[in-house]
Amino acid sequence: MRQAPPLDDSTRDRLLHGAHHDPHGVLGAHHVPGGIVVRTLRPWATGVAVVAKGLRAELLDEGDGLFAGLLPLSELAPDHRLLVTYENEEKKTELPLDDPYRFLPSLGELDLHLIGEGRHEELWRALGARPMTHQGVAGTRFTVWAPNALGVRVVGDFNLWDGTVHPMRSLGGTGVWELFLPGVTEGALYKFELTPPDGSRTLRADPMARRAEVPPANASIVEASHHVWRDADWMARRTARPVHEAPFSVYEVHLPSWRPGLTYHQLAEQLPAYVKDLGFTHVELMPVSEHPFGGSWGYQVTGFYAPTARLGTPDDFKHLVDSLHRAGIGVIMDWVPAHFPRDDWALAEFDGRPLYEHQDPARAAHPDWGTLEFDYGRKEVRNFLVANAVYWCEEFHIDGLRVDAVASMLYLDYSREPGQWTPNEHGGRENLDAVAFLQEMNATVYRRCPGAVTIAEESTAWDGVTRATHHTGPGGFGGLGFGLKWNMGWMHDSLEYMTKEPVHRKYHHGDMTFAMVYAYSENYVLPISHDEVVHGKRALVSKMPGDWWQQRANHRAFLGFMWAHPGKQLLFMGQEFAQGAEWSEAHGPDWWLLDPSYSAEPDHRGVRDLVRDLNACYRATPALWQRDTAPEGFEWIVGDAADDNVLAFARYDAQGSPMLAVCNFSPVVRHGYRLGVPAGEPVWHEVLNTDAAGYGGSGVGNPDPLKAEPTAWHGRHVSVVAVLPPLATVWLRPG
Repeated sequence: MRQAPPLDDSTRDRLLHGAHHDPHGVLGAHHVPGGIVVRTLRPWATGVAVVAKGLRAELLDEGDGLFAGLLPLSELAPDHRLLVTYENEEKKTELPLDDPYRFLPSLGELDLHLIGEGRHEELWRALGARPMTHQGVAGTRFTVWAPNALGVRVVGDFNLWDGTVHPMRSLGGTGVWELFLPGVTEGALYKFELTPPDGSRTLRADPMARRAEVPPANASIVEASHHVWRDADWMARRTARPVHEAPFSVYEVHLPSWRPGLTYHQLAEQLPAYVKDLGFTHVELMPVSEHPFGGSWGYQVTGFYAPTARLGTPDDFKHLVDSLHRAGIGVIMDWVPAHFPRDDWALAEFDGRPLYEHQDPARAAHPDWGTLEFDYGRKEVRNFLVANAVYWCEEFHIDGLRVDAVASMLYLDYSREPGQWTPNEHGGRENLDAVAFLQEMNATVYRRCPGAVTIAEESTAWDGVTRATHHTGPGGFGGLGFGLKWNMGWMHDSLEYMTKEPVHRKYHHGDMTFAMVYAYSENYVLPISHDEVVHGKRALVSKMPGDWWQQRANHRAFLGFMWAHPGKQLLFMGQEFAQGAEWSEAHGPDWWLLDPSYSAEPDHRGVRDLVRDLNACYRATPALWQRDTAPEGFEWIVGDAADDNVLAFARYDAQGSPMLAVCNFSPVVRHGYRLGVPAGEPVWHEVLNTDAAGYGGSGVGNPDPLKAEPTAWHGRHVSVVAVLPPLATVWLRPG
């Protein structure tokens, strides 16, 4: 073995300090005049030999962990290995290792082209850590986007968290760094050590990691899925009918606190059965993406591609989704592309400069939440988020994404005072980059994931949230392309009304009717979500006025109104059985309230039974969901009976078959209350009454059929005379 040509000082310094863009050009085996140079970087080693087809040659120590030698050969076997010797006080160890720097790039040109274009719709297959066989050798490919870094190294439990030994190479102008490490398998812990332009170092979790450690630990984990899906019937069936023309009743769940302590696997044994028994069509999961602080409920995400490890592995989460699907329940997931936290091991200034966040500090910082906002105008960032939406739908069979805080994305002046924001190129306050991102995300999800739905939590009157992206509205923008939108106005107005004492409700009657003025401007979901039962807002039943009986009666009457109203329904866990306390992520719903030993009265069990019957009747009545987005599907019977605190309206299915909902938000029984009804229906039956004794009500109702009489009323030729129970909603159906 002869001395290898020495490295120049600059190359040596950059290599040793993690600032070299092409370590493969220095390390490994290379032809030079006189033979083949073999060089490796092995800190703490006392000796290194190269072995190939009977050849063993000791490399010379060049100092600082560098070993090199010049072999007088014309060729070196491509599968040569290194024998690395380590010594301590107890023993001498010789480890045979494959040389990572003998491998060609493991990322293809097409992948790099699509990444450069910002159009890689399966980005998770290109970036991150992927176990694979490369050039006939099993190992893991590590790739990361860090265009500002001077150098990037992989650190992990496979190299004693010393990145010196594993510098990555830059793959051209895409900003992607790559290294294939033979022998590294799934389950390995890793991070990336980056050298920013100022020469410092920063240790980061992988933005594309598909699995992470349980917080507060934050290393990424090499992951490969082995889950075998068994939900083919569900996936085929979900495309049969557009979501806005289908029954859609959602149970919102915070998985860590639904029944605290349960894993994904244990949840799969309990949650599907519970939701199916209550008749909900879908669950909506508060964010499951990895997040460092449990108190954020998942809304401050650091691991956009990793289900939280608090409850199990990614395959465990797939098992939960699979179990829900096989129970006939769709799965919606809260998705948070509006912001991310500032943790210095995650995305913030990832490679030493603003990368995922906006370059302009005024646009990078979210004024309300102390977090950072994504730079939606940067193609790679947009690609990161669009691919992430596709990832959850394709890899985890998620049926829908409820996009959090859309309003904060759409407006440049969101929570900002004059002088704190800069208008767009047209002088407006719309964030054109965010508009384009949302349009691309929606269009991509709907194109790639048949049967999936996107849902906007959007609290303003932005025009065209659920309009197709190719349809331009009055504001000049194409639609955002969402399938559904949360109706925050309905939620606010109706709860404002319900919190009033009945004697005062007549002055606020319009709060219950106003939503129908704009009901068909978007495709709506009616949300009573977690946001309405925390932070001093009180649980739903506790918002209601009166004594305990009246509170529960109001609660039941409101649910009956909500399920009959145009729009889809969403109810947060605990509200299905009238939990009186606010939700706390520390202990979840008060399940003990349902224990018969707690109370012989159906205080809470009765409300749960009502929700079950509401869902059953709702799903069996196309009039309540088939024409949710068509004005022809709704008709006021009486909308102006403010003094009576009474509302009555008809819903119609595609064949014109009606169902009537009548709400009496007064605590008095209204005997002989005449209601105009659609002509041609001689007899009406009470099919649901929230005042039924089994629900905890007073048992007032209409047990006998109501016969239509030729008495004109409410502008109709025929009418019925009904009994309206106190603080109750009744549903009437002809037949």
